[in-house]
Amino acid sequence: MFEAINKGTLSWDEMLTCSEYAASMGGSQIYLEQGETMSVSDLFKSIAIASANDSCVMIGERIGGSIEGFVDMMNEKAKELNLTNTHFENATGLHDDNHYTCALDLSTMAAYLIEIGGDTLFATTSLYDSYIREDSDSKFWLVNTNKLLNSYEGCDGLKTGYTKEAGYCIVSTAKRNGLRLIGVVLKESDPKIRNSEVAALLDYGFSLYESVTLFKKDEVIENVDIKNATVSSVDIVALNDITYIKNKNNTSEITYNLEYTNLNPPLNQGDVVGYLIIMQDNESIGSYELSVKEDVEALSLIEKAYENLLDFL
Repeated sequence: MFEAINKGTLSWDEMLTCSEYAASMGGSQIYLEQGETMSVSDLFKSIAIASANDSCVMIGERIGGSIEGFVDMMNEKAKELNLTNTHFENATGLHDDNHYTCALDLSTMAAYLIEIGGDTLFATTSLYDSYIREDSDSKFWLVNTNKLLNSYEGCDGLKTGYTKEAGYCIVSTAKRNGLRLIGVVLKESDPKIRNSEVAALLDYGFSLYESVTLFKKDEVIENVDIKNATVSSVDIVALNDITYIKNKNNTSEITYNLEYTNLNPPLNQGDVVGYLIIMQDNESIGSYELSVKEDVEALSLIEKAYENLLDFL
């Protein structure tokens, strides 16, 4: 869904019409009726908060042209994300012997969803409850089954699930002091055990790792000489916060290298002029884009000729 939203092929306020097939879904649902219309925004809210299978099918039919087309898209995306133990047979997660995944693949899916969904995603997944059909006589209360939202510090998503065959499952995420972790627990016999185990898993991660910021966005990293420009040097800044994840038990030194790919004027703020490479134990652990603090104008041909003459003299 977020891929379609980001591409502009789907919008949050678009109204979709429930098909006969979508209305026939069992399991968790918001009891959509055939022919009923609902906005993409409310359908997503129903999926993210209440695991509504009928809403999943409506969205899938819209994006894929048919539910079969959407499932094909899901499996293609699984290949792109290198999910080696995942295969989809439906858009709902209802049981099918050939519909399967694993904890590692679910964490990869979650990380990708967070990457493309960002704050818009968390604005919904962090809701403990909400409503749909608010302006009708069929106002419907959605209550989130992710109880960690109210009990675990920093938790803002993502999704619980249950079938008889899969048991109680959860993909949970929490953020503390700039560090976001994802925890996955599958096939538990009781939701309380599932919740306590994923909380313990996240606690373990936060006890081992921390997020360290080397440079903030737009912070000056160094000043470099520049040729053929109306200025002799320029400040280099980070295009985004430059951070890395530190294992608290690893005492090896963190260093960084600056590698410039384009310092030929004219240059504009926001242009990528190079990269900061974070190193640990002689291995790269991150690469971040660099830019110039201010626009840099190139010398005119006459100015350049004058500069060359001065160098010659």
